[in-house]
Amino acid sequence: MFRTLAVALLVSCFAATGWAQSPSTSPAPPAPIKPAAKKAAPKAKATVKPPVAAETGPCRLGVISVLGNQFAVQKFGVPPFEYEGADVQIDWGLDDLVFARVRVATGNDPAVRRISYPKNAFDPLYHPKPHLLPDPSEDLPAIVQSFTSNANCDRYLVVTKFRLRPQNTNLDLNGIGTYNQGLGSMLRHSHVFANVALTLLDGRSYARIDRTLVNMRNRFSEGMRMTENPLKHLDNSDFPAPPAAAASSATLREKARGLVAEQLDQALPDYLKGE
Repeated sequence: MFRTLAVALLVSCFAATGWAQSPSTSPAPPAPIKPAAKKAAPKAKATVKPPVAAETGPCRLGVISVLGNQFAVQKFGVPPFEYEGADVQIDWGLDDLVFARVRVATGNDPAVRRISYPKNAFDPLYHPKPHLLPDPSEDLPAIVQSFTSNANCDRYLVVTKFRLRPQNTNLDLNGIGTYNQGLGSMLRHSHVFANVALTLLDGRSYARIDRTLVNMRNRFSEGMRMTENPLKHLDNSDFPAPPAAAASSATLREKARGLVAEQLDQALPDYLKGE
């Protein structure tokens, strides 16, 4: 009996021990590891453009070239009313060429500066409105004065285009361009022209400085040529058809630039003498 009681007590102890323990649970899974936040790449610093160096010092001559980017393509028949014409947009750097030739003529003088101007500033000159009396504000000196108040140049050289009617013809040649004239394919002829005018203005009064004798001498010299200027001659096969083809013509580009440079090189030494 004693042995039976001891066994019972032992079983009772093990049972009590089992009840005292908490139920077994599986260990909680580890908290997910958050990926490290990527640092935002530093923004590239905006490139700061260096300021354009301002021209300093005296301005002896301000150069204003208004040849622009239009090339006239004109076709004339024998009667004057047979006419076709168009202005073609070009990118031949004619105004850059003017400034380059002036710099050469003045020995690359640093006091010679190119003067910019507002868009359409010269519209009154190239496309004048009809008036009963001339409007002084549309004259070339007034136009130049309107945008050069801070330039303070001693002189201004203005290079513009103009219309020309050659002697003994009914042709009205507009600025810089090419024309074809005649009757039938065998009798037609083609030419390139550049009607370029130079005007010198006083930088204080904006009065025109007379260079009439220089202009007359240059025109007389051109009129005395015994043969046609090769820059003006154009083969009929190079005449642009349609007119828009002029913009991509290397022949027309070189001839037009050559004529402009030739006229400037001929006129500038005398034109700027004493400036």
